[in-house]
Amino acid sequence: MLDLFNEQHTARHKSVSHKTRHDRAVFLRRFFRDLRDKAGFATVPDPRNLGGRHIQAMLDLWQAQRMAAATIQTYLSFLRGLAIWIGKPGLVRTAASYGLPASSYQRHEVAHRDRTWSGAEVPIEPLIAEVCAYDAHVGAALRLIQAFGLRRKEAVMMRPHACEVAFEATGLPQDRRRADSYLWIRQGSKGGRPRHIPIATTQQEQALAYAREVAVGRDAHVSRPGRDLRQNLNRFSYVMRRFGITLKERGVTGHGLRHEALVAVWVQATGEAPPVRGGARVARDVEVAARQEIAELAGHSRARAAAAYIGSRRAGATSGGPPDPSTPRANSLSTPLSTPLATPP
Repeated sequence: MLDLFNEQHTARHKSVSHKTRHDRAVFLRRFFRDLRDKAGFATVPDPRNLGGRHIQAMLDLWQAQRMAAATIQTYLSFLRGLAIWIGKPGLVRTAASYGLPASSYQRHEVAHRDRTWSGAEVPIEPLIAEVCAYDAHVGAALRLIQAFGLRRKEAVMMRPHACEVAFEATGLPQDRRRADSYLWIRQGSKGGRPRHIPIATTQQEQALAYAREVAVGRDAHVSRPGRDLRQNLNRFSYVMRRFGITLKERGVTGHGLRHEALVAVWVQATGEAPPVRGGARVARDVEVAARQEIAELAGHSRARAAAAYIGSRRAGATSGGPPDPSTPRANSLSTPLSTPLATPP
């Protein structure tokens, strides 16, 4: 069934990323083993015979393990896909119908607290400089995340010599021109969705220049050569822990630099602090344009995704202002680094 269906999206007519395929395959194999080894079933059931009692047993187990809300939702999504494959599309119900309290499975797409380094009073430049001195490859990735708002994987897989393109090569309309050169992002992006980020600030130019010093050769990645993607991502995580860049020690993660960059876009576009910091209201047209710009720079297809970084007026208690009725309500790796780089458009 994995050979037949795992490449397909469960709700849309498109393929899913390699990461999703890998994670889904690993989960489904483990799910059936856990039914026997942890949930008390005598044998591993045939996947085609999957029933409600099997799912209920595993939900009870996950609840006992105090599994994270995001993980539960992801696992239920994978099981809904399997149910479609075996011709039982209504088999997997909502988490609430299995008796789980909302607090144990609900996910939030709106930032309820400031996740930036500056918001946690973490000294950004000195700390990144320390990381660069210890591991230039991880340091270069952090500088790219800070300057361009990249995801960790996008930064680790960045080829700084090959991915700078002229505006004319981006295919963007002339009225959207923000710089002469753009950074082309595709490797490591969510769903392989490409995007272009203008290279418009001194910080961005300096981050790119440093990345080029670290990555020797036109096709070289920022990450350490001789290691595959998983090893380099693990190295990134290790360095974050070594320097205390964790929620437990400093209240931030490497991802907080992505928030830093996208919050800066809001401030520049509106002249105000974002809702998550209790900023003042701005004109509706200015707000819509700023949210759209943030979503596009972050690589999301929906403007409402910007709320994950800057917050929403609906989170009034934490953003410092009353709810805004005009704001939409938020809905409750073994890949080799040597993957050929497609030619930038």
